[in-house]
Amino acid sequence: MSITTAAELERWSKFLSFVLRHNPESIGIVLDAQGWTPIDEFLERCVAAGKPMTAEMLRVVVSTGVKQRFAISDDGKRVRASQGHSVAVDLGYDKASPPAVLYHGTVSRSLARIRSDGLLKMERHHVHLSAEPNAATTVGARRGAPVVLRVDAAAMVAEGHVFYMAANGVWLTEQVPPRFIEFPDA
Repeated sequence: MSITTAAELERWSKFLSFVLRHNPESIGIVLDAQGWTPIDEFLERCVAAGKPMTAEMLRVVVSTGVKQRFAISDDGKRVRASQGHSVAVDLGYDKASPPAVLYHGTVSRSLARIRSDGLLKMERHHVHLSAEPNAATTVGARRGAPVVLRVDAAAMVAEGHVFYMAANGVWLTEQVPPRFIEFPDA
């Protein structure tokens, strides 16, 4: 069994996101404190849950995903999501100095709440930001016509906000108050 189409790759990536970020118990696995789970056990549980994934398929999803959402441990024995968890994990990322400006992709129906409350982590551990506007556009487009917000990360750092960079280059922070967000005209 192998992944032969982009649609299959996307389907398996969504499955991994669901299990490794949000609902490991759905297939009966347990994530350790850093979000890792043994690959052998993961694959066994996938088969038992009616989602027969092979080690080769897992490597394809991890290595070819554009956003590099997943990682395999250096010893090749464990897998985890790189960020975006709604379950309790500590990914162990060190504090990092972000570029002066970061970007967040969203949709227009969210703008009123963001103007009022800022960017909140909601069900996740952190707010996700991009270093490039094109990446933010892609994120926003998942839910409709994208709107890209500019975030004054330099001013946030000056006020003591902490940033982390995930293994896949996504910038993470606890929240972004509205005063640090530049909204598009209109």
